[in-house]
Amino acid sequence: MSLPLFIVSLPVQCVIAFIVARRLGSPVIFAQPRPGLKGVPFTLYKFRTMVPVNEALGLVDDSSRMTDLGRWLRSTSLDELPTLWNVVRGDMSLVGPRPLLVAYLPLYTPEEARRHDVRPGITGLAQVSGRNAIGWDDRLRLDVDYVERASLTLDLRILWRTLTSVTRREGISAPDHETMPLLTRPLPDGRFDS
Repeated sequence: MSLPLFIVSLPVQCVIAFIVARRLGSPVIFAQPRPGLKGVPFTLYKFRTMVPVNEALGLVDDSSRMTDLGRWLRSTSLDELPTLWNVVRGDMSLVGPRPLLVAYLPLYTPEEARRHDVRPGITGLAQVSGRNAIGWDDRLRLDVDYVERASLTLDLRILWRTLTSVTRREGISAPDHETMPLLTRPLPDGRFDS
């Protein structure tokens, strides 16, 4: 499904790329390493929605760096269209636990680390259960729940619920955050990290 979706979405992606280039400049695509299947890193691609960090201008967190265009792209999930290329390449699936930051790998419990037993997805059980509006513990629990119950039927249900969630623009931001707060937990040696 991902290759036809990627091809059909190319005209829309070209328009979005042009608008992002005009409004935010270069680069148009946000590329970042994320852990995939078995925690092996791959490069995730999305449309850029934020301006770069600039301490002199006070642009240091997501709230100050997010643009109106970026908010709209995120609320409609159009920023995710380039991620279809990750699915075509085999880095990701349409459905699975969202690929989070590589820095989070040492912070997971052994149970939570099971989220990497399947390919990460553009959408997943946690996304249709509240997206960024749910807390980290619930989000990671739902990711493991997906791994345990993964099936074509569940994937189709999640894809349907994703359309509903995106249409209603629900759960885009965590309470009091522009996106999602960083996952912060003590490391096994007692240090605190995120």
